[in-house]
Amino acid sequence: MASVADTVKTSMMAIGRPDADGVYRNGKDKREQRTQLVVGVLRKLWDDAVHGMDVPRGIGLAAVGSLARHQLGPCSDLDLVIIYDPHEVDESDVSTIADRIWYPLWDAGIDLDHSVRTRQQCESVTDSDLPAAMGWLDVMPIAGDAQVVGETAESILQRWRKAARKRLSELEASAEERSERFGNLAYLNQPDVKEARGGLRDAILVSALVASWLADRPHGEGYEDCVEKLLDVRDCIQMASKHDTNLLLPDFQPQVAAMIGLADPTLEPEEREAQSIEVLQTKLAHLGRHIAFALDSTMSHARHTVTHTHKRFAFFQGKREKPKFNILLPGTAELEGEVVLAPGVEPASSRNLELRVAVAAADNGLQIGPSTLLQLEQCPISARDWDDEARGLFLRLLGSGAKLPDLWESLDYVGVPGKWMPEWLGVRNRPSVSAVHRYTIDRHMVETASRLSGESPQGAEYDEAQHAALLLAGILHDIGKRPGVTDHAAEGERQAAVVLERMGYPEDVRRMALVLIREHLTLSTAAMKQSPDDAEACERIAAAVGHDAVLLDMLFDLTRADSSSLGATSGELLGKQNGWSAWRAALVGGMYRAVRALCR
Repeated sequence: MASVADTVKTSMMAIGRPDADGVYRNGKDKREQRTQLVVGVLRKLWDDAVHGMDVPRGIGLAAVGSLARHQLGPCSDLDLVIIYDPHEVDESDVSTIADRIWYPLWDAGIDLDHSVRTRQQCESVTDSDLPAAMGWLDVMPIAGDAQVVGETAESILQRWRKAARKRLSELEASAEERSERFGNLAYLNQPDVKEARGGLRDAILVSALVASWLADRPHGEGYEDCVEKLLDVRDCIQMASKHDTNLLLPDFQPQVAAMIGLADPTLEPEEREAQSIEVLQTKLAHLGRHIAFALDSTMSHARHTVTHTHKRFAFFQGKREKPKFNILLPGTAELEGEVVLAPGVEPASSRNLELRVAVAAADNGLQIGPSTLLQLEQCPISARDWDDEARGLFLRLLGSGAKLPDLWESLDYVGVPGKWMPEWLGVRNRPSVSAVHRYTIDRHMVETASRLSGESPQGAEYDEAQHAALLLAGILHDIGKRPGVTDHAAEGERQAAVVLERMGYPEDVRRMALVLIREHLTLSTAAMKQSPDDAEACERIAAAVGHDAVLLDMLFDLTRADSSSLGATSGELLGKQNGWSAWRAALVGGMYRAVRALCR
């Protein structure tokens, strides 16, 4: 029998149809149209379900999730819940009503996340399940008794506010776990625009913090617009894939870029597609950075609120305590778990302050306070004005290991790396053409640098100059990956030579770093194509490093770090590729040992 739900899927897709020129416009209006379409269908299903039944007050249909937020995509699933009062409604009637609503939706092929609960059950679930609690902070009564829905929603909201101080650490942990699993939207070639850091899930978390009354809604320029634009990208992904997905896979990227309006019709098709994907990546980086910073800022404000809650009353008693600054490096201090500027510091006249802030955060395992990060924009940063302190601090930052990527991302939000090295802007946010690359080119270089240690494969410690050269090669080894470049290693050597000379590093450091950059593919390529028994091949590699055994050690370390930062880790949903597998390690290791026998 025909159902009012039968055409919902096709109608939702039809609403998302791009304009005649192929561009998807007015996304917010289209999401509202889909919301009203689905609400109308659900209300008709409800009326049909209760027809002929003596249903009293005490049962209602509600929407949570994207439908309640008026953010339905072309293929979004529906999060629905029937709430009832067991004292007023017979459970057999509840089951009958539920079946009469769920089955037509299932038959129509609509993805459905559904439940039937009492108010007490809803409260129990949201008290113990953080995602459920956040989903319940947006509730839309659809049909039936709006009072039972409203009272349940209000009860959950009040419970959320009462428990928010205790659950703040849980919120932070959930954000960190997602970031670890799904990566950072600004740096991924195949991002999940919902789950990645800076994605739509972070925007939901911001709203949850605001609803808790621990922090205000972000007032930064364009935050709401960034969320809407990222929803547009999500809509286009679903239009291209025809599925409820948020993953921007390579097969969908050209179509999504075109629908967003990024394809230049004056270019040849192949060039147009490549350029549009690159522009799309840059756009996503911009959106992701704004949303991630909004979350960091809101979370920081919430932490401060929790810290100072007990002091509000002391203020009226004349007992308010002064903030306690713990000085770290000159001009920097720790305050309530964040690196901030020391009292009296003027960023506009503080040379190398941005480097001291970053190193203080790295050395002490702290985050840079969001407001402090914005103040760093005032620092007098010059690509040519490097002194011994700046060079030393930069190397300390590069040598901070696993802490480097997040700190670099924070600094990149306010444009610091591009001021240190204008050449960085040529690869910033650029997607890699290689399918094995998980990250954009800039993030890949940061990840590579973070994997470099001061110990050689032989177990010896590199001296100061050698370690400096290795770290600088790590952060610059792919700086030559620019449009139209066929040999990025040679171009990288040229670009890096300019950067390192301008920064003022010693000649021996520059020489070693440039050899590593020029030859960073040599060892791996040879291992894949030649045998360690090939004397001629081994001699070519030995000659490339000047028959210098330590420089060969450094090249092996760079090769290992470069390869290990390529593929997804075992816990990620990105193809399970691993650039430094046991097989590759054995091949490269065998070639390295054969070449080292020829070096002094």
